[in-house]
Amino acid sequence: MDDLDKAILINFDESGTIDDSLKKQAKTFCEQIKAKPSICSMCIEKLCFSNLIQVQFWCLQTLHEAIVSRYSSMNPQEKQLIRHSVFSIVCLEGVGANNSATRVLEGPPFVKNKLAQVLVTLIYFEYPLIWSSVFVDFFPHLNKGKMVIDMFCRVLNALDDELISLDYPRTPEDISVATRVKDAMREQCVGQIVRAWYEIVSMYRNVDEEVCVGVLESMRRFISWIDIGLVVNDAFGALLFDLVLAAGVGDRLRSAAIKCLTAVVSKRIEPRSKLALLQSLQISRLFRLVVDDANAELVSDIAVLLTGYATELLDCFKRIDSEGRGISMELLDEVLPSVFHLMKDSELDATFNVVQFLSSYVATMKSITPLGEKQLLHVGKILELISVLIRYDPEYRSNIDMLDKIGKEEEDRMVDFRKDLFVLLRSVGRVAPGVTHLFIRNLLANVISTSSNSSNVEEVEAALSLLYALGESLTDEAIRDGQGLLSEVVPMLLSTKFSCHPNRLVALMYLETVTRYVKFIQDNTQYIPMVLAAFLDDRGIHHPNINVSRRASYLFLRFVKLLRVKLVPFIETILQSLQDAVAQFTSMNYTTELSRSEDGSHIFEAIGLLIGMEDVPPEKQCDYLSSLLIPLCQQVEVLLVNDKTNVEANVKVAAIQHIIMAINSLSKGFNERLATSSRPTIGLMFKQTLDVLLQVLVVFPKVGSLRSKVISFIHRMVDTLGSSVFPYLPKALGQLLAESEPKEMVGFLLLLNQLMCKFNTSVHDILEESFPAVAGRVLSVIAGDALLLGPGAVTAITEEVRELQELQQTFLSFLHVVATHNLSSVFLSPQSREYLDQIMQLLLYSSCNHKDILVRKIFIRLIKDWCGQPYEEKVPGFRNFMIQTFAINCCLYSVLDRSFEFHDANTHILFGEIVLAQKVMFDKFGNEFLVHFVSKGFSSAHCPPHLAEQYGQKLQEADIKELKSFYKSLIENLRIQQNGSLVFR
Repeated sequence: MDDLDKAILINFDESGTIDDSLKKQAKTFCEQIKAKPSICSMCIEKLCFSNLIQVQFWCLQTLHEAIVSRYSSMNPQEKQLIRHSVFSIVCLEGVGANNSATRVLEGPPFVKNKLAQVLVTLIYFEYPLIWSSVFVDFFPHLNKGKMVIDMFCRVLNALDDELISLDYPRTPEDISVATRVKDAMREQCVGQIVRAWYEIVSMYRNVDEEVCVGVLESMRRFISWIDIGLVVNDAFGALLFDLVLAAGVGDRLRSAAIKCLTAVVSKRIEPRSKLALLQSLQISRLFRLVVDDANAELVSDIAVLLTGYATELLDCFKRIDSEGRGISMELLDEVLPSVFHLMKDSELDATFNVVQFLSSYVATMKSITPLGEKQLLHVGKILELISVLIRYDPEYRSNIDMLDKIGKEEEDRMVDFRKDLFVLLRSVGRVAPGVTHLFIRNLLANVISTSSNSSNVEEVEAALSLLYALGESLTDEAIRDGQGLLSEVVPMLLSTKFSCHPNRLVALMYLETVTRYVKFIQDNTQYIPMVLAAFLDDRGIHHPNINVSRRASYLFLRFVKLLRVKLVPFIETILQSLQDAVAQFTSMNYTTELSRSEDGSHIFEAIGLLIGMEDVPPEKQCDYLSSLLIPLCQQVEVLLVNDKTNVEANVKVAAIQHIIMAINSLSKGFNERLATSSRPTIGLMFKQTLDVLLQVLVVFPKVGSLRSKVISFIHRMVDTLGSSVFPYLPKALGQLLAESEPKEMVGFLLLLNQLMCKFNTSVHDILEESFPAVAGRVLSVIAGDALLLGPGAVTAITEEVRELQELQQTFLSFLHVVATHNLSSVFLSPQSREYLDQIMQLLLYSSCNHKDILVRKIFIRLIKDWCGQPYEEKVPGFRNFMIQTFAINCCLYSVLDRSFEFHDANTHILFGEIVLAQKVMFDKFGNEFLVHFVSKGFSSAHCPPHLAEQYGQKLQEADIKELKSFYKSLIENLRIQQNGSLVFR
């Protein structure tokens, strides 16, 4: 070995034993050799003598790089040397006096592929103008046997990979060269190449399968662009079918022949010619393989072929006249049974292609009215296939039932795979509703009849899933009418308990399906007991699997909301069935899970909706509610007494939290009129409950989760008790405010917002008492950080920053509610005045920096409230603040900023508020506003005097729409003239 050989070996070494610095030196040395002018002749010489495959590969790679990078600068002698040497090696000829080709052609595939790539690169530059005989020169050498035939195929494959195939991105130049090469080959040698393929396959089919497979692989690639008549003829066509059908032919060779036939049926040609081609193939000869052959790979190949064949027939049916449509449909009817059979047994990716085809087939059937007998039969087969393909694999049954990692992955995969199949189902349902409904009815009847067999989990789940999916294509009206399918299937479903019902998937799909068709029960109330049983027994809320029982609780709530009034006669039955679930919330066994099925909210909300109706007799209603509220409140009282229980604090907190959520959900069924006017006893019960729950804030004043639950309950009581909740508010708000952390003020502010929106000025005194503490706490947190929370903030968005942003936004919303509900006098109380300046500065900054309409509305409302008459000033300094600070900064400078984008819809609305604010200020402040706004604001913005004068006239005379249009044009003009950036004063 010389130094170059050693450097190449070091470069290719992957053992990890060679020092990095030595490897780097070897790489540098190789790069230096590559740069030599004589590198091509050096590489050819080494190819003649070296037996090292690393050296052979490096030399071929270097030759390829040299041709690509500097072909145009090579002299004719160098090009001739490369051309002659490479072609000689490919054809098993000696280079010069040394018969060296054998050592390269006996090398590994990657060396031979690189050799083929080098030859194709020469073809790229030289064929047909310089080296027109490259393909023709190959033919005499093919009789040398397997080595040359193999290289011939590799060259053709490389030609497809490197130049012709459109599976890879190509430059316009590459596409032009490919066109040139293909045109020349069609004219000169394609016929000879096809003839060579035929002769080689005929000669070697019983001798060397590998040679034949290589030839057919090359042919498959070329079929898309050569004359199809060269392949589909009495000789070659017969040979391909013979290879597929004859006994004793190896599977690899049969597979290669099938792939060639697939390329034939997929070839893009004019529809009439395509139909004639497909008809001439007599593809029915292959149908017996669908049943006879057990080889999975071969069956998959046949599936691709027959699906492609059927797809092309369907395309012909769409694109040609009635005569051709008839032929297309006949051939389709002939092939579809085999396609259906393959769909059951082939691999998933092949199946997916079949699903795509079937979707297209069903869509095409919409144009055929009515469907013929064969089409109806095919539709039935499609439904049968869907029912088989959507079944889960029994191998994963326990994993899916427990929903471990493997089960979750399999369930997710099937959910995704089923999407297209369910779309197909709904399409079939629209094309042939009668067939679809009958199929699903029979399928469900069959799984019910075999329900004693617990091994049919997957069949039961699939049948339920089909019925559920069908409902997506049915209107609410169709479900309510329930004619045909539903009138049979729903009662059948409700009266059934499958032996596999304990399985999670079956139970969940059963409940989802019952819920989907529950509208049918609205007009068929005789089935209500059956639906209730399904939800309340061990099929639903009492199912042993917690995931099923939790979902059942939610679905039961949906059912109750829909049929609320019609369930009044069944309240006793429902409450009795749910007694154990309700009792969990009054159990003294805190160490067990509080609610096996869920947090209680769905069950209690459902109960509340049932017993909260005025259709329920008053005495019964009181009994129902007291039987629920009294034990729950007693339980809270027990948990709040520290010295009588030995329960850990965190367990107590969790228990109380669940109870409050239950009571809160229960109260949703009761409205204000019932609790205050028609049945005040109900309101009294909730007031007593509120009294108890407010004690939670005393015992656990700093537990955030409990505070939020109590606030949520007060929200409910405001809606339920109306103004009769007032006596409880001072105590409630005081307790909430006493220990509330500033960042926990969001919930408190939302509660105040609700009170103001519902009761307006009636809560003036309550708000006036709370406002100073609220303002003080919030401003102490956000006033210093306000500049960081604007849209241009560079602060990293941490959880703390998000909390501050939420608090600031909620506080601004709170101020808006105060101002717009005639409560702005609260800002002026003696206790609140110390915060007024801070509030104004916060509102000012937010108005100038935030694209928030609410903030500007606050100022507009305050102007109206505090400046009732022109030149009147209820708040000293407010008038000057609005004219000198707010008007210029928020109505002019902020709009001049280019971040204020007029094309944005929200900003456009905001601009309307800005113009309205100017109109209001002029109405209240008169010429004082106008003079200051024009002289100070417009002057600093370099506004031409005539435009300022026009603005003044528009402000006084124009309506708001005209003023808005003029001001927008004025701002756009000022932006153009603006020099430098304006600074907010």
